Amino acid sequence: MANPQYPRSPKVLLGGVAHLGRFIDKIRLRNAGQIQDYNYMTVGFDKYLVDFLGIDAKAFEQLVLSGGTDETLLAWVQANGKPVTDAEIRLFSRNLLKAEPKDDESRLRFQGRLQEISTKRGVLVSALPPVSTWADVIELDEGRM
Repeated sequence: MANPQYPRSPKVLLGGVAHLGRFIDKIRLRNAGQIQDYNYMTVGFDKYLVDFLGIDAKAFEQLVLSGGTDETLLAWVQANGKPVTDAEIRLFSRNLLKAEPKDDESRLRFQGRLQEISTKRGVLVSALPPVSTWADVIELDEGRM
């Protein structure tokens, strides 16, 4: 793709929830054939979000694809997911946005992502802005850093 279209940043909050807007965008973009390299619903931040909200990912996907607005999708999550408090939402969002590699395997994957980004940009990894979180790697990869 010459001009890739990216979903919203995971840092954009919808109903106070980090990554929810991005998850919605990923479903729409993938369905439209505009992104292919995104996993969604079963791994990473997507799975963490679905598990936290306690929603049926397939039912949510169908609602997104039927044209639901952010507001109607958020209302559906609140009505159909597990009950969560504002404090739990803040903690979830903070933890998601501050998530760092936690073991050797994830540190290698993190460094590999940085190498991919540096190769795409034609620079050395050391020339990239310093990042330590997975959310920042997403920002870096999608050109917001």
